[in-house]
Amino acid sequence: MTPAVRAEPALPLRHVLTVPTLPAAVRVVRETAEMTFAEWGIGRAHPVMGPALLILSELVTNSVRHAAPRSPSLTVTFAAGATALGFAVHDRHPDHPGVPDHPGVPASAASGSGGGGLSVIAEVMAGSGGTGAVRRDADGEGKSVWITLPR
Repeated sequence: MTPAVRAEPALPLRHVLTVPTLPAAVRVVRETAEMTFAEWGIGRAHPVMGPALLILSELVTNSVRHAAPRSPSLTVTFAAGATALGFAVHDRHPDHPGVPDHPGVPASAASGSGGGGLSVIAEVMAGSGGTGAVRRDADGEGKSVWITLPR
C-alpha cells in the first residue's frame, strides 16, 4: 500500500519583495504583507493575520540577525489561495535552521543553535494548523523558509 501524500494547497496569488538585510526590513515586510494580503481579501481582522505576521517577523528578524554579513538582501514571497496563505523568506546564508514540526521541540534541536525565534514559529504554526519547510538553494549557499497557514 502506498502511503498517503498530503497535498499542499494551490497558492495562485503571488507577490515578491526584495529588501536589504537591515533591521528596517522587518517593518517594511510586515507593512507589505498587510497591504498585499488585504488586496487579496485577507484583512487585518482575519484570524490568520496575527499568526502570519508574527511568524513572518520572526523569519525576517532571523535573516537580519544571522544572514546579513553573507546576504546583503533577502527576498520574501507572499502567496495565497482559496484555502491557505503562504510566505517564504529567502537569504543567501548557507546555515539550514530547520523548522521544528511540533511545539515543545527546542529550536536548538532542529538548528544546532539556541534561537528562540524558531520555537515561537513552531508554537504558532502548531496552534494555527500550519506547515513549514526549509529548502536549500541548488548551490547550497542559501535557503528559503516556507510557511503555509490555513485560511
